[in-house]
Amino acid sequence: METAKKAGADHLSLCDTNGGCFLDEIYNITKEVCEKLNMSVGIHCHNDCGVAAANSIYAVKAGADHVQGTFTGFGERCGNTCLTNVIGDLQAKMGIICIPTENLSMLTRMAAEISEIANYKLSKREPFVGKYAFVHKGGMHIDGVSKAPKSFEHINPEIAGNQRRFLTSEVAGRSTIISITRKIAPYIEKNSKECELVMEKLKEMEFLGYQYEGADQGFELLIRKTIGKYKPFFTLETFKIIGQYDQQVRLTPEELSKETAAAVIKVRVKGKSEITAAEGMGPVDALDKALRKALEVFYPQLSTVRLTDYKV
Repeated sequence: METAKKAGADHLSLCDTNGGCFLDEIYNITKEVCEKLNMSVGIHCHNDCGVAAANSIYAVKAGADHVQGTFTGFGERCGNTCLTNVIGDLQAKMGIICIPTENLSMLTRMAAEISEIANYKLSKREPFVGKYAFVHKGGMHIDGVSKAPKSFEHINPEIAGNQRRFLTSEVAGRSTIISITRKIAPYIEKNSKECELVMEKLKEMEFLGYQYEGADQGFELLIRKTIGKYKPFFTLETFKIIGQYDQQVRLTPEELSKETAAAVIKVRVKGKSEITAAEGMGPVDALDKALRKALEVFYPQLSTVRLTDYKV
């Protein structure tokens, strides 16, 4: 380090490249270098012990003015320092400016966009920017956070561009269920028969394996069907999927993008039946196209709707 300084280096970066150091080691080493050399010092940590972000924060506490990492922590082996964690901790918690203050609320959106571009699956439980970072499920938790957010949230979610969400489940509590149900039927009270029916139906469906956490529209349909507010717009009479896959054939990327499945579907709308067929890149795509083609005969506005994602 002294040699680098004498040679004219503007900045020195301490590298824990094998990710094996702990907080006290990083702090003591960084502090010694900063005090002895009196110049700009940075920190470069890897996450092999699961403490890269914490190590980077302790290096800053010891005098480092520069943190190296990747935005969502991806990298070789166990990854690099996750900069969304470091920015959130340093700026939102410690008041140390890392990025322009007005950009802090872009943290969640940028983490999602960068992960999409990098084809990296961002953990739903990632601090500050994860989908579950400010999600509450248990009835007591929801009641507590409604009355005193700091009891279950270390910062306001909006600071990092995230949002608070209450998940729908059998343990969500009657207050959560009633708040959602009242959007459909404002007259329903906490102790009404309809509310009890919704609670029982939710428990029944979750026992069968259904999950409504993050499926708000699905839960709304469940409520409507349970309390008699559901209006069916079509009836599915029958469908058939035809697919082909030969493991002996090695397909090229171009061939993989071709339509490999077909679906035939029959629906009934207002007493009239419509049967259509379509091809797609896999059975879900084929079913989506066939269903859309059948329903567009009755509901032309569906031509503007697109299936963007699905989970199995």
